[in-house]
Amino acid sequence: MTMTEKIRFIMVGGFLGAGKTTTMARLARQYQAQGLNVGIVTNDQAAGLVDTESLRSQGFHVGEVAGACFCCQFDNLIETVRNLSKEDRPDVLLAEPVGSCTDLVATVVQPIKQLLGAEFEIAPYSVILKPSHGKKILNNEQKAGFSPKAAYILKKQLEEADAILINRIDELANNEIEEIAELIRKHCPEVPVLRISAKTGAGFEGLFELLSQQGDFGRRLLDIDYDIYAEGEAELGWLNSSAHISTETPFDLDDLLLDIVKNLKVRINESGFEAAHLKTIGLWEGFFGVANLISNDSEAELSLPSNCEVKAVDLIVNARVACDPVILEAEAKLAVEEECAKRKIAVSFRSSQSFRPGRPVPTHRMTESV
Repeated sequence: MTMTEKIRFIMVGGFLGAGKTTTMARLARQYQAQGLNVGIVTNDQAAGLVDTESLRSQGFHVGEVAGACFCCQFDNLIETVRNLSKEDRPDVLLAEPVGSCTDLVATVVQPIKQLLGAEFEIAPYSVILKPSHGKKILNNEQKAGFSPKAAYILKKQLEEADAILINRIDELANNEIEEIAELIRKHCPEVPVLRISAKTGAGFEGLFELLSQQGDFGRRLLDIDYDIYAEGEAELGWLNSSAHISTETPFDLDDLLLDIVKNLKVRINESGFEAAHLKTIGLWEGFFGVANLISNDSEAELSLPSNCEVKAVDLIVNARVACDPVILEAEAKLAVEEECAKRKIAVSFRSSQSFRPGRPVPTHRMTESV
């Protein structure tokens, strides 16, 4: 990959639970192996993001833009990138937007091209399709898990992509992969489709080649209804919560993290809500573990095992569920308390933010592409 003095800006979008963070980490390692300096910027509607802590714990330089999506925090995004640049200027900047966000070409990519073209070089904008919800939504199934307004966001994410990535191919049969690819072709006939596994690295040679291409990318401006977009986002309850847990007897951290996610999944299912993404991380003195869930139909999994027994840990829980955020916060707290009580672990909750995302109000929105 030929680098210039400009920072190569690589944004990877996709719905909540699509696998963006795992993809970012794998890409970052590949770029570092080439001898390039890599910076990562994560994004969330609130502070206290599992993804940020997970990436930092893996040794990456990570900045976080919190409080709204990149489009509404454009100046903060650029400032965060420049702060990353002060100590060790990145050759490559990987940006991970909020999973419920779309219209990013008009509000992030094009503003960077038109206002900051001397500083940044734009790579192809790729969007990861989450098979569990993507297949149902593109099939227009009535029981897709989300309302048509929330499904509208996922469809719009695909429409503005330079390339669409079908993730988790290691978990899908060949006929399932082809069925999803055909659905994408019908919805976005001109957009190339790549098949990848962020977990195993399958297909990443092709993705890496795609992202290394030079050209005029990020030009697909959406015809989008911001009323539908805002109402779709507002259907999701958002929770970022942190706690400190401790006990005199060592416990298996990975088992606890996985059981918290499983417990919360049961509570969500019993209440008739749909999970977009549940994720929890345990951090303590140089080690960490992560467990997550990407839909009601999937199994909770230990995505990054710690392989540790501990007596104390800092815990962060992120949950994105189609329900009242007050209910979500209460259920998550009960799940943590119940699993800790089984192990006679003391829990001290530190901070918690639960809310519905507000209407997106972009800093810039370009109506013509360059």
